[in-house]
Amino acid sequence: MPLPSSTKADLLLLLVTLLAAISWMFSKEAVMLMPPLLFMGIRFLLASLLLALFAWRQLQRLDGEQYWRGARVGVVFGLAMCFWVSGLNVASNIGEGAFLASLAVILVPVIARIVFKERQPSSTWLALPVAVAGLAMLSLQHGFRLEAGQGFFVAAAVIFALHYTLNTRAANARLIHSRDGATRELMRIPVMALTTISLACAGAVALSASLLLEPWRATFESFSPVLAGWILASVLIGTSTRFAVQTWAQSLSSSNNGVVILVLEPVWVASISAFWFDERMSGSQMAGCALIFAALLINRWSTVRRLLTRSRASL
Repeated sequence: MPLPSSTKADLLLLLVTLLAAISWMFSKEAVMLMPPLLFMGIRFLLASLLLALFAWRQLQRLDGEQYWRGARVGVVFGLAMCFWVSGLNVASNIGEGAFLASLAVILVPVIARIVFKERQPSSTWLALPVAVAGLAMLSLQHGFRLEAGQGFFVAAAVIFALHYTLNTRAANARLIHSRDGATRELMRIPVMALTTISLACAGAVALSASLLLEPWRATFESFSPVLAGWILASVLIGTSTRFAVQTWAQSLSSSNNGVVILVLEPVWVASISAFWFDERMSGSQMAGCALIFAALLINRWSTVRRLLTRSRASL
């Protein structure tokens, strides 16, 4: 008996969270062998070239305005990833960093409200103090001062939230109103084309930052098959396959359900880092991560409730 599309989408999105979590491990291994910004630039440029093979027809049909909007999304994404990989490079605990980066899910509606004046549900404002409490618990052992890695992850979460909002607006058609009262429609950018442009621009941003801030010579002089393996694993599994599976899943069901499933990513990251890097969390760190995870669920409570109702009805 074939699976319903919604169930298929849920299973695929669960796979996406695992691929994303595994990508943290690949990236950490790579940045221990090469400059982090250089790694991110190479990773995203190679991934964009690979995805371009599948998005070529979509890319040919885009106009200049669509390319510009896609590039803007990519530049913001690139800035977020620069902070993220810098945090990964100096983080003392990857699992903790994953929970900090996941704050972006809570900050998305806040950014949408501040920047684009979009109305938000009350659950957003209920989740914020819980998330702040979790962030405080993670920093208690440092006298309420963030470590460098924690600061990078929090900054990345803020920029990720802006990226998510811009990405959603670029991927959907919408009407805009000019000051003279005229109305025109902005065409949506197809998902594969948008992802390809976004990754290419993110790679360009990371490489530009690396060129200004990092030495390259030592990396290429001592380039090894091991390093090449981590880069290829990040490109093929952590980036190209992950985005392809996520796009497939989103085409089968509503993205609201996916948001709840995707919050499992930091849980997988913490589990994998404990196994692969032998990381352990203190009691206050675990409490802080638990509070941030609770805030993620509170923020999406209406979707969680619908999923629970649907699950009970299917039993």
